[in-house]
Amino acid sequence: MELSIDDFETIRARVPVLCALKPSGKYVTTDLHKASGIPLVMKMLLEYNLLHPDALTIIGNTIAEQLANVPSEPPPNQEVIRSWDNPLYSQGHLVILKGNLATEGGVAKVTGVKKPEITGPAKVFESEEDCLEAILAGKIQAGDIIVVRYEEQKGRPGMGEMLAPTSAIIGAGLGDTVGLITDGRFYGGTYGMVVGHVAPEAAVGGAIALIKEGDMITINAQKRLLQLNISDQEMQQRRQAWQPQAPRYTRGVLAKYAKLVSSSSVGAVTDAG
Repeated sequence: MELSIDDFETIRARVPVLCALKPSGKYVTTDLHKASGIPLVMKMLLEYNLLHPDALTIIGNTIAEQLANVPSEPPPNQEVIRSWDNPLYSQGHLVILKGNLATEGGVAKVTGVKKPEITGPAKVFESEEDCLEAILAGKIQAGDIIVVRYEEQKGRPGMGEMLAPTSAIIGAGLGDTVGLITDGRFYGGTYGMVVGHVAPEAAVGGAIALIKEGDMITINAQKRLLQLNISDQEMQQRRQAWQPQAPRYTRGVLAKYAKLVSSSSVGAVTDAG
C-alpha cells in the first residue's frame, strides 16, 4: 500500500502524540518498553481504526491476531504512554506545505518553531557538502533561506540526510532566524524552520531546481505554504531552459534505483505502475 503525502496530512489530523520520547521528549525507548511498548501503542491505533487489522505480520499472524491479548489502555502510574483522551498534543508535529515551489508537497517539523513564517533571499547549493562549507565560512546571514537540492532519491540517489548543515546552523546561532528547504531529508532531532522532501525534486526538474541565488522565498507553516516569489512567466522560462544534471551513477544498484524510483510524495517506491 502506497502512502501519499496527502494521506499523511489526513492521518496527522486524526492521530495524537502519545509518547514523549527523545530527542524532543524526556523518555528513551527502554522507558517505552517498560511501559508496555510498541504493542500497546499499536493496539490503541487499532482500536481507533488506524491500522489494517488483516495485514500480515512477519510471523504470519494478522495484526489483529497478534494484538488480541494486548491491553487497549496504558497501564496506570506511568507517564511514558498517554491515553488517547489525554495526549501530549492533539496532532503530530509534522505538516505538509505546498505552493509553486512544492506542488506535490514538502514536510516541515513545526514543534517549538519560534518563527513559523519567514520570507528571505535564497542561498542556493547543489549539495549538502557545499552548504555545510558555506555555513562554516560564515556566508549565511539571519533572514536567509538556504536551498539544498539534488539530494533526493534520484539526485543523490537515496535521500541524503541534512544532519550536518542543520547542526551547523544551530552552532552558528541561526536556528531561529533562517529557513532551510531541501529535496533531501532531515534527522529526527532537526530544529528550526526547515522543510524536507520537497517534491517534485530537482533531479526531475521540480521548481526547487529553478531557484536562483537571491530569489525571494516564503515559508509559512501556518498557511501550509512554500512559495517561490517569481511570476508564472518567469517560472515557465526557467523551466524551458533547465537541463538535468548527469546522473551520479550509470551502473549498478544505485543507477537502477534512480531510474525506477518514484516521487517522495507517494513514498519513493520503485514499483509504481
